Amino acid sequence: MALTRKKFLVAKIESTYGTDPVPVGGSNAIQVTNVEVTPIESDNVQAAAFQGFIGGSTRGTLVANKRVSITFDVELSGSGTAGTAPAFGPLLKAAGLSETIVVSTSVTYAGVSSSFDSATLYCFYDGTRHKITGARGTVSFSMTAGQFAVASFQFIGIYNAPDSTALSGTFTVANQAAAIEVNDTNVTTSTFHGVASSRIESFDLALNNELLYKETTSNQEVLITNRAPGGTAVIEAPAIGTTDFFGKAVASATGSTSLVLSGGGGNIVTVNAPQTDITGCAYGDTNGVISLSMPYLALPTTAGNNEVSVVFT
Repeated sequence: MALTRKKFLVAKIESTYGTDPVPVGGSNAIQVTNVEVTPIESDNVQAAAFQGFIGGSTRGTLVANKRVSITFDVELSGSGTAGTAPAFGPLLKAAGLSETIVVSTSVTYAGVSSSFDSATLYCFYDGTRHKITGARGTVSFSMTAGQFAVASFQFIGIYNAPDSTALSGTFTVANQAAAIEVNDTNVTTSTFHGVASSRIESFDLALNNELLYKETTSNQEVLITNRAPGGTAVIEAPAIGTTDFFGKAVASATGSTSLVLSGGGGNIVTVNAPQTDITGCAYGDTNGVISLSMPYLALPTTAGNNEVSVVFT
């Protein structure tokens, strides 16, 4: 009998695309929640053969373009040491972000448009190992008042037959500090579209990478072909004389957005979207208090690759 609670995941960046770097429990463990593996995704092909009678073909279905997909959540927190990448840093890199480390100071993740990293993930389902090579994906960041901040990942990788190979080493999570609650104490900066001290009830920012599994006669690869970052902010509605978000929505100007979550040194997370473009504005109700729900895009400047950054200090 396999138990749902006995799932766990390790991940490591590949030096060569699709080549397993053999992640181990002591160095590559990542604490995750809400893990869901789709063991086989495929494009099924079946010949529509004429065979003297109606109905399906007597030939078996060709399961083509086999790949694996996986989704899971990670508590959005730092490593516990400034200048040391968090345990889930390889996941951020495999989601189309660069990693810049300033020793003893910071680790910054920002978008790239080429030379995308890939990772091998081992996901264990209580004795069954799903090895996912060549994995690339996308990530969204969610912050809701009264909840932990979360990074939600979606990956696609190359299919490998599930097996019973055990994890090498002991599953030991390091460089993953305690989760940070989104509240008035821990959020030290709460700026949305240039408005400081915005009373944000919830905020999400997704990279929205476009993922393509492509197989040819001599290659198979997961590609990141585009991204369109954006999300939705839900804010306690200010007096229109104080801040006119309706006017911001209909204008074409962008504004800076930055949220800083602080769990103390080594566990400070800053999420930036410097060119936020509000695309709508609708009323909502939160326990009798009027709110505004505002979808937005995170746009780049002409320099490119600067729509989003996530900084750990």
